[in-house]
Amino acid sequence: SGSSDPYCVIKVDNEVVARTATVWKSLNPFWGEEYNLRLTHGFHSLAVYVLDEDTIGQDDVIGKVSLSRQQILAEPRGIDGWLSLAPVDPDEEVQGEIHLELQVPERGHPRVLRCHLIEARDLAPRDLLGTSDPFARVSCCGHTLETAVIKKTRFPRWDEVLEFELPEGELRGHVLSVELWDWDIVGKNDFLGWVEFPLEAIFTDPTKGWFQLLPFPSTTEDHRGQLGALRLAVRLVEDRVLPPHYYQPLIQLLTEPIRSPGQPPAGTALAILEEVTSGESRQDVATKLVKIFLGQGLAMPLLDYLTTRELARTTDPNTLFRSNSLASKSVEQFMKVVGLPYLHEVLKPVVNRIFEEKKYVELDPGKMELSHSRRVAGGCLGRTQISFKGSLSEVQMQESSLELLKGYLGDIVDAIVGSVEKCPLLMRVAFKQLRRRVEERFPSAQHKEVRYFSISGFLFLRFFAPAVLTPKLFSLREQHADPRTGRTLLLLAK
Repeated sequence: SGSSDPYCVIKVDNEVVARTATVWKSLNPFWGEEYNLRLTHGFHSLAVYVLDEDTIGQDDVIGKVSLSRQQILAEPRGIDGWLSLAPVDPDEEVQGEIHLELQVPERGHPRVLRCHLIEARDLAPRDLLGTSDPFARVSCCGHTLETAVIKKTRFPRWDEVLEFELPEGELRGHVLSVELWDWDIVGKNDFLGWVEFPLEAIFTDPTKGWFQLLPFPSTTEDHRGQLGALRLAVRLVEDRVLPPHYYQPLIQLLTEPIRSPGQPPAGTALAILEEVTSGESRQDVATKLVKIFLGQGLAMPLLDYLTTRELARTTDPNTLFRSNSLASKSVEQFMKVVGLPYLHEVLKPVVNRIFEEKKYVELDPGKMELSHSRRVAGGCLGRTQISFKGSLSEVQMQESSLELLKGYLGDIVDAIVGSVEKCPLLMRVAFKQLRRRVEERFPSAQHKEVRYFSISGFLFLRFFAPAVLTPKLFSLREQHADPRTGRTLLLLAK
């Protein structure tokens, strides 16, 4: 059909940990999904598989991107770019572990690295009888050595020691790599897996144990390859979680301007944090601040503190809370944490109906599909009933689309207006507090509407409209919208 229904599966050490939504009928899918994965300290690899969902039969694997832990750690600011999809052959997917010992004896000149290859287990079967003929190929500082081949086993034991003479001077940047291969008498050998170790770490601390075999890492080159490419942003943050009492001094420092409001605001930790936080990290900082202050029962004073400071800096009310400041992001994150169940109750019925009906809606003449014969059989959308058949002119299409949008939008507005009593108390208190602060900052009659715009800007532009535009990101739907439904949602959000 010249199209696909792609989705992604994320694996950590060959275990599935996440799945994206399916983007229907697209060769250029956009997911825009973000996952925070809690990984064990010793994880080895992360892989993203791109698959084509099939209604009948098994889903087809399009390709994959593999990243080793070392690759991710080598980029402290994260990996962000196009990575070529590698082909996935079920017979080449790696599994199993290798048992080895690496050390550099303290005495002796020149320095020698001893690589003791002990055994491997649960290797992938590559031969017709379900076994393999494994051997190890070890490379270090431009030299390569191999072990003996152990025939017909997935649990080989070599117990061999390979030695490499190390160069003088700095070892930073040098690595030792161990590859396992299945030996074939005819044709090329089959890859079984790979591990890599920085020499600098081995020199300071001998390494011994079982290590999971990894697939060959993907490259960032040739993103116009036959299988396409995947745009990924991956960052590894290693956190050490301590007992709660260790965090009390930090919490005390952050909440000090709230608990002791008499201090000069410019010198508080919150004020300094507001000044030094960059645009890239502001949302992350806002999320953590909101959670900390909610846990302390101080979310309202936090929002009041931040919004009051922004009001003091604002001279033109038309620009109030329009930037992605720490105050704006904190209110936005507060609504998501406190108001998500409320959002679901208000929007889910209408959003579900839009997904189910799949009506064709378009206002832009340049994007209209006038050649298609379309029928809407006397359906009732909100307050409007439409019935037409056959090809439509641009004017007719615009009129019918406008009526459909009015029907959906009317239902959304009615649901929001009728939900006042369902709105969480914390949100209502926060907005009442915000309105009072805006009135104090802009008291003149010519600015009397600002008190309402400031609240509607948050409630509609940063809460309801984004959820209508991308319901999947707010857990309103399990899947992303198909192109037609997505266009309807975009026009509604606008």
